[in-house]
Formats: sequence, C-alpha cells, structure tokens
Amino acid sequence: MLPFRHVAIIGMGLIGSSLARAVRARMPSARLTVTDADADVRARVIELGLADDVADNAGAAVTDADLVIIAAPLGAFAGIGAEIAPELAHGAVVSDVGSAKQCVFNTLSPLLPSGVHLIPAHPVAGTERSGPDAGFATLFVDRWCILTPLPDADETAVAQLTDFWARLGSRVETMDAHHHDLVLAVTSHIPHLIAYSIVGTAADLEGVTQSEVIKYSAGGFRDFTRIAASDPTMWRDIFLTNREAVLEVLGRVTEDLVALQRAIRWEEGDLLFQRFSQSRAIRRAIIEAGQDTAEPDFGRHHSDDQPSSASPSSASASASSGD
Repeated sequence: MLPFRHVAIIGMGLIGSSLARAVRARMPSARLTVTDADADVRARVIELGLADDVADNAGAAVTDADLVIIAAPLGAFAGIGAEIAPELAHGAVVSDVGSAKQCVFNTLSPLLPSGVHLIPAHPVAGTERSGPDAGFATLFVDRWCILTPLPDADETAVAQLTDFWARLGSRVETMDAHHHDLVLAVTSHIPHLIAYSIVGTAADLEGVTQSEVIKYSAGGFRDFTRIAASDPTMWRDIFLTNREAVLEVLGRVTEDLVALQRAIRWEEGDLLFQRFSQSRAIRRAIIEAGQDTAEPDFGRHHSDDQPSSASPSSASASASSGD
C-alpha cells in the first residue's frame, strides 16, 4: 500500500524534479501534480513528462493532494504557505526539502489550517546544478533524509512520510529542528560560505590575474569552485534563515583559523600536524560510512592520452558530486 496516493511538488529545480522522477520510478501508481513559479520551467516539465499534471500555481497544485512537498527557496515559503492554505485537504501532510528547519515551522505554522500535518524534511543530497533537466531519480538513494517533526506530531503522518522517503532509497532519521540547523551549519552551510569566500578572494586578489586562477587551479580550488557554483538564490535564503546557527559555527571557525595562523607564524609544526591528522581521520570516517569514495581525485575519471576529451559520462560523474 502506498504511503500517499496523490503527491504535489511545488518547485521543479534539481530537488523537485529529482523527486518527481523518483516518485515516477518507485511509486508509479501515485498521482503526481507539480508546479513552478516560472512558466518556462513549467513548460519544460511538460516536455520532459515528469508529472501527471502541471498546475499553473501552487494553490491549484495541492488540491486533493495528501502529501505536499515544497521544493522552493526558503525565502518563498511565506508566499507559498499563504497561497496553498485554503486549498489543502484535511489530513494532508505538508513537508519540504529545505536545508534549514526551524524557519519552516516559524514561517508555515501560523499559515496552515488545523487538521494539516506539518513535518519538515531535509534530504541531504544534491549537486551544484539546477533546473528541471538537472534532476535524476537516484539522487536520494543511500542518502540521509532528516525529518524534524514536533514532539506532538501525528505518529501516523510521521510514519507515512518516513515510508515515502525510504521508498525513494533514503536512510531516514528524525531530529530536533534546532539541532538539525546546528549540524547542517557545520557540515554544509559553513563549507559553502567558505567556498564562496575563497573563490571571491581569488577573483579579487591583486597580483594574480583571473586567467592564472583558472589556468593553474589545483584540485582543492576546483572543488571550492564546484561548491560555489550552487544556486545563489537558494544559498542566500539558507544563510539568512539559519543565520543564528551559521554565525555560532562561523565564530568557532574564525577562532580556529586564528589559532592555525598563529601556529604557522610561530612555526608550531607539532600543532599543525595534530590538527591535520584529526581532519584526515574525519575524511576516512566519511569514506567508511559510505558517504564518499576513496578513489583518487574523488572518483573523477580522466583520459591518460587526451585529458581534455573526457567522455560525457565522466563529466557528469564529476559534476554530480553533491553536498
């Protein structure tokens, strides 16, 4: 028995279009209705055949749906919540895929009618690409999906949403929303902020031309640019909506950077070695947990004879390593 008979997805970027493809593949008998604020995106979704119905607006999309997933930037949630509230069916589950969770409660709880179950969720998966063509059905396979229900949330609704994500191949865990936001500030938000900062610094550095930055970019800088290529609207909203946790962790990172700066200045090699060894152990633990590959160059495949003529499949594998 399917956990939901009619799924509505609002927003058809990377995550939304991947969800649509995954639902089609794993729960083909479920009715699927989608929408997007951009008319061109809606037209492309119709061309791709990603859903049973493509609605012109969010209110029309959620009519009769028993699961509504908001896959739009966090800054759009207030407008979406106000639009869908009058059209939601009694007993429907409203969820999302955002990278910050406390703000979802703060924004949507006052807008949604009684009898609707708000259960925020965060599939920890993605790539730096965006748009309906970027999605793929296996994006969530063997990736964590974190649900952040309130303590008094309806147990049946939580179980249904857990089953839904498990059917898409995810490993599901529940967590307090505030704790989720702190954890993701460490594992995702601050790394993205640092990537944006490093790439911006390289572009602005006097005495180093942009052509040199591109021509001589080493593996570490290339990976920073991959992260910094993520959707700017989405990440602007993440930093603003999770600002307390981000600022808390950023303060700690700043202190650690100052300590490393001092160790380099005073040639404290033992301290540097200790910190670098700790970081290396974390990397090994991530690989052992199956969250990344131990292959050289992060699993990228290169041609020994013609490095500039990588196959399309190789290029795709490189670009689809998500955060």
